[in-house]
Amino acid sequence: MPSHSGLLTVMERAARKAGPRLRRDFNEVQHLQVSRKGPADFVSMADKRAEQTLVEELRKARPDWGFLLEEGGTIEGDPAKPRWIIDPLDGTSNFLHGIPHFAISIAVEEPSGEVTSGLIYQPLTDESFWAEKGRGAWLQDQRLRVSSRRNLDEALVATGIPFKGHGDMAQWARIFGLVAPEVAGIRRFGSAALDLAWVAAGRYDGFWEAGLNDWDVAAGILLVREAGGFVTDFRGGDRPRERREVLAANDALQSKLHKLVATALR
Repeated sequence: MPSHSGLLTVMERAARKAGPRLRRDFNEVQHLQVSRKGPADFVSMADKRAEQTLVEELRKARPDWGFLLEEGGTIEGDPAKPRWIIDPLDGTSNFLHGIPHFAISIAVEEPSGEVTSGLIYQPLTDESFWAEKGRGAWLQDQRLRVSSRRNLDEALVATGIPFKGHGDMAQWARIFGLVAPEVAGIRRFGSAALDLAWVAAGRYDGFWEAGLNDWDVAAGILLVREAGGFVTDFRGGDRPRERREVLAANDALQSKLHKLVATALR
């Protein structure tokens, strides 16, 4: 069984402190679905409460580190120290509609910009996916490896679909039009963090999505790479976070998916 570093222990403790409140709030959301006002305001508060809990717990352990937060924006810390990149509730729309598929994502970014630790925690299933640079990717104490499938016609691929006010639907449709006929199936479950964790775990064989933010993908990209997978931008470059384009799979499928995506972008 792998031993957590002190840093991973801090991250896990923070996620597990925020998790029970998210579980309680999720159960409450299901009761609010029938109310006239609806659950939107309640979910927004749940998101912010979870973020506040994470910040408080992580700040206790590393008081001079900064934060990049989905809700709270940037909190400056010592520029010579790492910073936390946090999404307290990835899959907010699922949460809002009572769909049990969402996660907490925490990553550690060094001053150089490199992410060296990541944790994705699913409060409802109590699954903790984690990775540290050079130490592999894990689900609790189980070592993770990306799928070994080599053929697209056997591959189950995940994606994120643009929605109102977000993303380039025409570009997505071109990519989908080339990928869908070649693969065994495409899924859109609504949490990029969990999509990447599931690629690392071999549940999905690949994943693509554009328009993602750092807090959506910082931990997940590290998980996939530490599980033996490849993550690039849509052009095959090593700038998925900067370009906000993520294409992830094992070595064989990543190159095949990249050819299809590159063709769609011409």
